[in-house]
Amino acid sequence: HSESSLVFVGKLDDPKEILAGVPEGLPTINLPLADNNPDAKEWSDIIAANQAIADTPQPDLDDLMTIVYTSGTTGNPKGVMHSYRSLGAAPTLTQEMFTPSTSERMLSYLPLSHVAERSVCEMGMFYYGYTLYFAESLDTFAEDLRRARPTIFFAVPRIWMKFQQQVYSMMPPKRLKLLLSLPIVRGLVGKKILTGMGLDQCRIALSGAAPISNSLMAFYQKIGLTICEVYGMSENFGFSHSFEIGETKVGYVGKSNPGVHTKIGDNGEILVKSPCNMLGYYKQPDVTAETLDEEGYVHTGDVGTIDDGYLKITGRTKEIFKTSKGKYVAPAPIENHLLNNPSIEQICVVGNGLGQPIALLNLAESAADQEGLIDELETLL
Repeated sequence: HSESSLVFVGKLDDPKEILAGVPEGLPTINLPLADNNPDAKEWSDIIAANQAIADTPQPDLDDLMTIVYTSGTTGNPKGVMHSYRSLGAAPTLTQEMFTPSTSERMLSYLPLSHVAERSVCEMGMFYYGYTLYFAESLDTFAEDLRRARPTIFFAVPRIWMKFQQQVYSMMPPKRLKLLLSLPIVRGLVGKKILTGMGLDQCRIALSGAAPISNSLMAFYQKIGLTICEVYGMSENFGFSHSFEIGETKVGYVGKSNPGVHTKIGDNGEILVKSPCNMLGYYKQPDVTAETLDEEGYVHTGDVGTIDDGYLKITGRTKEIFKTSKGKYVAPAPIENHLLNNPSIEQICVVGNGLGQPIALLNLAESAADQEGLIDELETLL
């Protein structure tokens, strides 16, 4: 789809399976950690055999620089086209919010094609010159985190929950709650937990890509780490909404970033005009016209409200369904409410055409017994 004419191959978890997806005859170049790709040219050989470019190319800022593919959660992945201008705007304006410096450390563990990695890790490293660590593998993730001791760390809610579950596996929630309620020992306990995670030096902790529960936010706040929710999408290079360092407002994803304008459409849809907005979708002008309007606003597909400048996401425009009784149901508020229960790791509310909605639950490893969980859910509902 992208019409790529060359593929760079790095360290792969499963080279045989992944390389099978590369079209036959498409040239590949091995980067230093690549293996099991014997027919490729080696990057080190190419560097040794060629002189570096003497001049500095200066492309037009509005030229296409890269294509970032969406995850495809709402259909087939779409190729989001970004210019040199939109990529450069993200780190330039982030400086106004978080003032990153060369002394920062980050751990990169998401796919490098993910918009968060492109925006925060790749562009941030080039722009600010901070140190970027890479996770060796899924099995060594915890060790890699302690090795990097990042000062800036971004994770999706599921990872924040996994960290919490690891803590609970070593100390029962009731005992930990008691210790954290004691002013004298709270700081010591929190420091020990964060050090064990590798987050004791983290000054900017971010969560995005999905809603994070209030209870999970409160847990980290008690051990001394304030998690700030952020909001963005591939279509605006992840640069949309965030909180200032140390600021939080539970249930919200922050205020508009510098240069970003936000408004709510007639149907409650969140519309965002960002300096990092895309040029459009590659080879999909019709879909581009549906998403990027004439005023330059991206139609996010998310539904929300704005309260004193703070944005609250309440669901998706296409998520709302109708039961057989004719009642419209928005799943997101129900899911977010039930996620306050630490025994629930994932949840999906469905019910299109049914008599009433049902919730499909994926329980956490630390979940209470079934009878106790039912009591907890009845309390929440």
